[in-house]
Amino acid sequence: MTFDEYRQHDALGLAALVQRGEVHPRELLALAISRADQVNPALSAMVNRLDDRARRRCEQPFDLQRPFAGVPFVIKDLFQELGGVPTTWGNGVLGSKAAPATSSDVVRRWEDTGLVIFGQSKTPEFGARNVTEPRAHGPARNPWDPTRTPGGSSGGSAALVAAGVVPVAGANDGGGSIRIPAAACGLFGLKPGRGRVPAGPLVSEGMFGAAQQGVVSRSVRDTAAMLDLLQGPEPHGPYWMPPSGGSHLEALTRPPRRLRIGFTTASPIGTPVDPQAVAAVEDAARLLSDLGHHVEPTGQPVDGEALAADFLLCWFCMMASIVDALQAQHGMRLSDFEPDTRAMVAVGRSVSAVELLDSLGRWQTHIQALSDYHQRHDLWLSPTLAGPPPRIGAMDTPAMLHLMSDLVGTLGLSGLLRKTPQFQQSVLHNLAWTPYTQTGNLTGRPAMSVPLYWTPDGLPLGVQFLGPLGSESLLLQLAAQLEQARPWFGRMPAA
Repeated sequence: MTFDEYRQHDALGLAALVQRGEVHPRELLALAISRADQVNPALSAMVNRLDDRARRRCEQPFDLQRPFAGVPFVIKDLFQELGGVPTTWGNGVLGSKAAPATSSDVVRRWEDTGLVIFGQSKTPEFGARNVTEPRAHGPARNPWDPTRTPGGSSGGSAALVAAGVVPVAGANDGGGSIRIPAAACGLFGLKPGRGRVPAGPLVSEGMFGAAQQGVVSRSVRDTAAMLDLLQGPEPHGPYWMPPSGGSHLEALTRPPRRLRIGFTTASPIGTPVDPQAVAAVEDAARLLSDLGHHVEPTGQPVDGEALAADFLLCWFCMMASIVDALQAQHGMRLSDFEPDTRAMVAVGRSVSAVELLDSLGRWQTHIQALSDYHQRHDLWLSPTLAGPPPRIGAMDTPAMLHLMSDLVGTLGLSGLLRKTPQFQQSVLHNLAWTPYTQTGNLTGRPAMSVPLYWTPDGLPLGVQFLGPLGSESLLLQLAAQLEQARPWFGRMPAA
């Protein structure tokens, strides 16, 4: 098999070749390794290679009834632990600490399906940014234009899939981290609803259920099959979510019913939106109308500014909790973390328990508003991104703010930092590129980014669909219909 033949198949297609005896897993792994050797020096999308471990796996018998038997795979270096293998979470020190004793639930399930894991993909430190530019490992780059970001925080996985190293890769999403890189790299990305996929055993659920595990892929059916395999409870889980009513993969054989879809192009936080992002949504609206759906412009489904404030408050508190835990467990110093992380920790530590609980209580207000919207419209359509992928470094925090955050932290005045215009402006600058995705996380509703649009400069710019509770199959059905009407699988960067 040649690389050109390899990249013509999605993961299910490669597994079918293995099942029929037309190719051996070691041959697929060799192609994936060769492609990674070719493109990763320029893309810098991997932080750890597990080639020898993967080769040993390929010499063992495979259960050919497993849906992804023998298919090469990459996991994200964040909350996707592989037992016995160090994980860095994008940090420069953590990788030298003790490796996790056990694999996370999703990684164990991936290996049970026959996937051959041969690497860990790059993430920003603790997944805390919408670009993948960790100081410890350097920035990951977008295969469509290596001067630009692949997005974050699953940017390394998205870059590898877009470049053809693997057809699907591990990702997770606490504020858009599946959908943002999918949109920036011309891929399909679905964030499942709250509780659909387990997060254990090290944690019960991420960020009060706002964070979910999943994948980025080149085909809708790979994502559907992955969700079938990943969903379902574990004994150590916090609760049990009822099954969604049949196989998501099987649901793709049926077209979606005629849907009522409302769309918005304005930013929910009042920041500018690039004309190309507007054009992407308008183009999608025309395509949906041509397919027989009822599409109309609407207002915002929720109070975007209030939701963003509640999301960020919880996010900063989570960062403080992560850093405090690592300092206690591994004796790490505050200087072992990036300046951006230290600033978020300073703010998080200044939040009182009462303030956090009040904010969490307001999540239900946003959920109710979105639920009311879904009484009138089956789905909400918006840009995934407010503009094309920015250039590497464009989202950097000013050095003066780093100095200010360290100073107020040293003086014990962390509460002042979030009230400064400099901090507020920096947060708004970063959130302005991705103001649409947090709604799905905070409300726990499933959402997806679909690669329907490329700019005149040849950059991908996906559009987002947000559905009601339990609408994963509906979203996937619509994605499959769009994939058939506007195929993207064969569209790959030249690199």
